[in-house]
Amino acid sequence: NIKKSEPIKIDDQFAKSLGTKDLKDLKQQVNKQIQNQYKMNLDALSKESILDKIEKLHKVDLPNNLVQQELALITRELKKEDAEKNKEESEKIAKKRIKLGLILNELGEKNNLKVEEQELKNEIQKQVQSMPGQEKQVLEYYQKNPSAAASLRGSIYEEKIINLIKEKSKKIKKTVSTKEAEEIINQHHKTHRHPEEEESKKTKKTLKSSKKTKKIRKK
Repeated sequence: NIKKSEPIKIDDQFAKSLGTKDLKDLKQQVNKQIQNQYKMNLDALSKESILDKIEKLHKVDLPNNLVQQELALITRELKKEDAEKNKEESEKIAKKRIKLGLILNELGEKNNLKVEEQELKNEIQKQVQSMPGQEKQVLEYYQKNPSAAASLRGSIYEEKIINLIKEKSKKIKKTVSTKEAEEIINQHHKTHRHPEEEESKKTKKTLKSSKKTKKIRKK
């Protein structure tokens, strides 16, 4: 038997089936989610811009052993021929990561920034909540992989330093529409290459590929 598809009526009943009060509430929640997504993307662009400026403004003697360790992390999943082919670009990424790590760690230490255990637990809980149906796997992943928890701690530490820099810098606030935000994001992607983006620190990607990346190491 072939079942005939019927058009879904978008009304209060449909909205309630999705867990909202009514259609108006559903529209508000969807709009809020869209705005939050754009804000996250714009914050990421702001962070990238800050890191690029910091990296260009400072000269640092990089310990070769740290560079080689980072290079090994970047290329460990690549085939030998691919690693050789992309060696120059991978070395640039490794040097930039180590340089930024050293600079940001120094800023963090000078300003007595630390990541409390509760902050780490809160961030893990956020990731658990963002992956319905995989809560147990996410918790087990962090329990069985101390390096993953250390990487997450490093990400929180980095965010604290970036927020400190933003607080101390001259702020210029500008309100943009979702259309303007989309244009900014699209233009950025057109003019920037991000070979390191594939090594995202987010758990969703890590759980699928088992890749772990450390940008900042904090004891």
